[in-house]
Amino acid sequence: MTSIFLRIYGGLLFTLVLVAVLSGLAVTIINSFRLQDYQESVAQGTFNLVAMQLAGKPEDLQLLLLQQAEHLLGIPLVLVDAERTALSQNDLARLKEKEVVVSQLKPDKAHVYSMVDEHTLLRGRVTTISEQLAYGSVMLIKQHLISMPFHQRQAQVTELQQLFSYPLSYHRAADSGLSAQNLQRLRDGHMVMLLGPDARSIRLFVGLEGGSNVGLDETQQVLEVGPIRFLEMYPFKLVFTISLFAFSSISLAIYILVRGLEKRLRKMERAATKISRGDLDARVNVRGSDSVGRLARAFNGMASHIQRLLSIQQEMIRGVSHELRTPVARLRFGLQMVEDAQSADERENYLEGMDKDIQELDHLVDEILTYASLEQGSPVLHFKRVDIEEIITQVIKEHLALANGIALEHIPCSASEPKRRAEVERRYMQRAIQNLVGNALRYAKTKVTVRYTVTSETCRVDVEDDGPGIPENEWDRVFTAFARLDDSRTRASGGYGLGLSIVRRIVYWHNGRALVGHSEMGGARFSIVWPRRQ
Repeated sequence: MTSIFLRIYGGLLFTLVLVAVLSGLAVTIINSFRLQDYQESVAQGTFNLVAMQLAGKPEDLQLLLLQQAEHLLGIPLVLVDAERTALSQNDLARLKEKEVVVSQLKPDKAHVYSMVDEHTLLRGRVTTISEQLAYGSVMLIKQHLISMPFHQRQAQVTELQQLFSYPLSYHRAADSGLSAQNLQRLRDGHMVMLLGPDARSIRLFVGLEGGSNVGLDETQQVLEVGPIRFLEMYPFKLVFTISLFAFSSISLAIYILVRGLEKRLRKMERAATKISRGDLDARVNVRGSDSVGRLARAFNGMASHIQRLLSIQQEMIRGVSHELRTPVARLRFGLQMVEDAQSADERENYLEGMDKDIQELDHLVDEILTYASLEQGSPVLHFKRVDIEEIITQVIKEHLALANGIALEHIPCSASEPKRRAEVERRYMQRAIQNLVGNALRYAKTKVTVRYTVTSETCRVDVEDDGPGIPENEWDRVFTAFARLDDSRTRASGGYGLGLSIVRRIVYWHNGRALVGHSEMGGARFSIVWPRRQ
């Protein structure tokens, strides 16, 4: 992505979706185990009680007891062979430990198993295992206790407590804390259900003696079952754990996304620090097409430009100091000679030489200022469609008086006048062609030719001379400021080494390039190529 915002936004959106999916999956899995544990804990006492009543009984009595249990619980019950069930060895081991096993058939149906004896299992097919199963359980417990002598009931309740996962208690009606209305319901033989204070549990009460004939007074006993807690699908611990997981995951995602951005910015900070300490070769190795990547490329470009400007500044200082020595030394010598002159004519000759030296200094300053303005940044260019052939004609006319016997030939362009036009900054382009022609006249022996060619996309000006030429190993250095060629192009020809550098920068700002090569005339050929449209 090319946008940091889109990258972070996309990363966070992906993280949120992923966390939501994982959190939902985790809650579903955890709740499935919690639901199974809850179902088993609710059904455990009831099925173990039925299995205990069936254990050791004759087959006909077992069928009768099963029918009674089915009637009370409202679910079908059967006895099955333990070896013919699909239960695992782990499930069978749990059954032997007096636990029950819930085998989910469908989302709304399940088999509940408890062990009657080593080879026989009690199986009930239920559609909902919830608090409703406790109602039938209370009636089974009541039926079981009524069959016991009165003095054994408390001990039997204590023994039954080991089978049930919720509390069982046996106490007097006066100690139950029930209202008069509820006590009356117990006297009528009904079961009383009370909702817990937090609305998350129930308690069930049944009188062991009840009925309309006997009644229930304060000395008689009540069986209390519960509290039986409801299954809370989203308890605080689960919600807190999932929330903590979501918060940690999102925080980690934000850290990873921002860490990469911070790391890349830190590279730029280190590079900037190195440059501020004088290490101009420091660069940022940051990839990417986003804002940071573009900033890194701009930073590297700025660092390169600063390094080049400082290098140019140092070259100019060295070059200018070197170029100024000769005319200044000649001026000093001229002043001494003027003082020692014996005649007016002699003094006039010395003054004339000093005036040429001053003109040379003025020309040098002009060249330096032009070069500096082109090197330090993008100059203000006003491109206009101009006939390049007209510029060349004007330049040749200006140089004819300075040719010193050298033939200056202009080879006309074969294109029509509208096609010869190109978008240029006339002042700078004329200066570039002037420098090329002046450079060729300085080194030519007998002839200089200027040719302009144009295509549908580009323009080209070639200036050739029949001078000594330039070796190929010097072609890259010839456009460098204050460069001097020691062999073919010597100091004897004059110049400051800035003319070709100015040509290169002018063409560069016209989105073109300056070239050098061998001429068919035996000397050098300088060419500038740039696009017709800017």
